[in-house]
Amino acid sequence: MKTKIISLFLCVGLLVACNNTQKGAAIGAGGGAVLGGIIGAIAGNTAIGAAVGGAVGAGAGAIIGKKMDKAKAEAEAVKNAQVEEIKDANGLDAVKVTFDSGILFATNKADLSAAAKNSLAQFATVLNNNRDCDIAIIGHTDNTGSDAINQPLSVNRAKSVNNYLMSCGVSAAQIKSVEGQGSTNPVADNSTAEGRKQNRRVEVYMYASQKMIQDAQSQAN
Repeated sequence: MKTKIISLFLCVGLLVACNNTQKGAAIGAGGGAVLGGIIGAIAGNTAIGAAVGGAVGAGAGAIIGKKMDKAKAEAEAVKNAQVEEIKDANGLDAVKVTFDSGILFATNKADLSAAAKNSLAQFATVLNNNRDCDIAIIGHTDNTGSDAINQPLSVNRAKSVNNYLMSCGVSAAQIKSVEGQGSTNPVADNSTAEGRKQNRRVEVYMYASQKMIQDAQSQAN
């Protein structure tokens, strides 16, 4: 109940903004690190975000918002990708791209299908066009089977995505983390077939790198 109340409060607060530029400015002015931590906890992505020494200013937040608008628009053109706007741990705009593991992998496998490779090749172009974004890759499973199976499977799926993206020219330096969370972070009801399908997924996060933040702060000053 507390999480729902917090989520509702945050949603109402963010509705006053019309676009990412305005939201970036509002969050930067209001102490983005704290707000970002709250949103990150709700979204399950508190680790997503470059290390910064304090809240990012309004002008820098607006500049980063524009960059993330561009990255999101490019990612939305990728086949089989679900694209969402989120906040990182600094309260800055970030992009979450989810690939359904039913498309990416056969059941209980971590080998990429031909369709998956086509989608990831398109997505690699997006990443290469936005090299000042840091990247985190997280694999997930449904709750079928044991943790002893699901945890390494989720890791191996994330690694498969990571390795293929790098084979398409994505820089290893851009990819800051590759991990699996097994079945611990579901987004749907595991008691239904459709829910389990949604939970078998790989998520790729694009967020502001420390360099992007520093450059934005320099431009804003």
